Amino acid sequence: MKSASSETPANVQFLPSINGPADIKKLREQDLPQLAQEVRTELIRVLSETGGHLGPNLGVVELTIALHRVFSTPKDKFVFDVSHQGYVHKMFTGRRDRIATMRQYEGLNGFLLRTESEHDCYGAGHAGTALSAALGMAVGRDLRGTNEHIIAVAGDAAFTCGISYEALNNAKSQTKRFIVVLNDNEWSIAKNVGAIASYLNNIVANPTYAGLHDKARRFVEAIAGKSAVNFAHKVEEGVKGLLVPSVIFEELGMRYYGPIDGHDIPLLTRTFEFLKTQDEPVLLHILTKKGKGYEPAIAKPDKFHGLGKFAADTGETAPAGSPTYSEYLGKTLAKFAESNKNIVAITAAMPSGTGLGFFQAAHPDRYFDVGIAEEHAALFACGMATQGLKPFLTIYSTFMQRAYDMIIHDIALQNLNVALCMDRAGLSGDDGPTHHGLFDIGYLRHVPNIVHMQPKDEDEFVDMLWTMANHTGPIAIRYPRGAGTGAVPKGSPKILEIGKAEVVQHGRDVAIFGLGNMFEVAVEAGRKLEEHGYSVALINPRWIKPLDTGTLEFFARGSEVICTLEDHVLHNGFGAAVMEHLHTQMIHTPVVRIGWPDQFIEHGTIPILRKKHGITADALVEKVLALRPKKSQQVQPSAA
Repeated sequence: MKSASSETPANVQFLPSINGPADIKKLREQDLPQLAQEVRTELIRVLSETGGHLGPNLGVVELTIALHRVFSTPKDKFVFDVSHQGYVHKMFTGRRDRIATMRQYEGLNGFLLRTESEHDCYGAGHAGTALSAALGMAVGRDLRGTNEHIIAVAGDAAFTCGISYEALNNAKSQTKRFIVVLNDNEWSIAKNVGAIASYLNNIVANPTYAGLHDKARRFVEAIAGKSAVNFAHKVEEGVKGLLVPSVIFEELGMRYYGPIDGHDIPLLTRTFEFLKTQDEPVLLHILTKKGKGYEPAIAKPDKFHGLGKFAADTGETAPAGSPTYSEYLGKTLAKFAESNKNIVAITAAMPSGTGLGFFQAAHPDRYFDVGIAEEHAALFACGMATQGLKPFLTIYSTFMQRAYDMIIHDIALQNLNVALCMDRAGLSGDDGPTHHGLFDIGYLRHVPNIVHMQPKDEDEFVDMLWTMANHTGPIAIRYPRGAGTGAVPKGSPKILEIGKAEVVQHGRDVAIFGLGNMFEVAVEAGRKLEEHGYSVALINPRWIKPLDTGTLEFFARGSEVICTLEDHVLHNGFGAAVMEHLHTQMIHTPVVRIGWPDQFIEHGTIPILRKKHGITADALVEKVLALRPKKSQQVQPSAA
């Protein structure tokens, strides 16, 4: 029977006392499971009101407790891959009282940020970053002659990234003290795919390994001295020799330990105490459950990876509104593929986010999820194109950046018939700067052979997809997160004339070119300018490359001001292309540009951020009025 002093009173809560990592070290070991439960309860409560990455954070509660119990940040460095699973770390490092501001404007960011806390040693929102960055930190530590610990925490999905293996290939030769935690929950956003996922599963399921691992576990629980360390190495070497195939991490120079239960705090703590004594690069393989402690998140890990507000008691979200661009893409491509057997669809671990889940259900043999491997995805598409297929490579704009070399060197240079579908182009709201798709016009418009476009609404989006399906050569489309205007496609799709804009309204004084989802803002700005007495032309450009130079020159020669609106940075964007062309033609009509400034845009709701940075109809009107003073609006006096 436990003594009275070892019992935890029923009304005691530990989370309110955690104001920094040192407070976790003060708790008794038997109190830590309750702390873990309190953290989960708080995460569910807060994220039900704000949205966020619930599932990943529920899965790393015990891991984060153990890390902070054994190591000491900010001296020791935790490098989280992607870092969307860093909410618990934020709660433990002085930000618990602000956790309710997560992903809100001027609140905590949904990823780690170096500017947010000294405990965030590295910020990242893309997968595969942790191992290389952490290895660089370890080498930097070695060169400085200091003794801090560097711990990289990467999910199993990060090991579908080639970058992770590039780091592993160098670890043994470049440092002696380096800890990698492989957090294996079998999920990235969707279920992990490919040989690596199968390989890790084989390690976990191998009965020979499991028996030997029990011995290793008992050893770790009773660590004592140099002889014990030597015994541990012998056990692990024996395990390695008996496994078929052998442990790939050991072949790459990382001493492999595991797999162990990633929700067993005492075991995690003792294992980390052991690993911090090792004078060689080590990899600890832990098994966790994404969404642990919350049944709705366990049942639907992909849905609860990252979501908006939900009912905490049931996990239910608000009814879906208008179909999103992503949904239209998946359903439309699936329909096109019924008659065109050459259409295939490729994604990089994002079947639900990109809408390709609909295509997968309809055409499973022509759907390919390559894991978090955008470079491979692009080259894979190139190979398919050489065989007469029509690959639609569907990746978020921010992640397509990772395949930039392939876009130039392989797709464009060889003029291959690959369609680039860039989801989340423009501002991505509460996801913040790592996920805003604000650079793709700039990184594509100067590349030869590429056609690039953006639709003003869903109806035009379907027409553009049909145009892509019937085009030969590299072609790209950018479209925003979520739903558009609600313009339901009607009738059969039509092929659009490449490089031909749509003139929606003629006018003499001001010509507004509103690209894509900014056309709505152009319409609003046009109405406000008309109230000031201006005659306004409204143009839906459609084409970023090639520009409709004929329409542009026509309005530039006949108007007092040209205006451009784009959901993209101004530098090297659509408006810059307009200015460049007018300059080459010696047309000196002034150009007013509305777009995002030359800085990384913070997280927050789209209306708040647009207002703050002047991406509004009022901002455009103000600039036009400054260039061309308000038209005379003489009011005739009424008869006496």
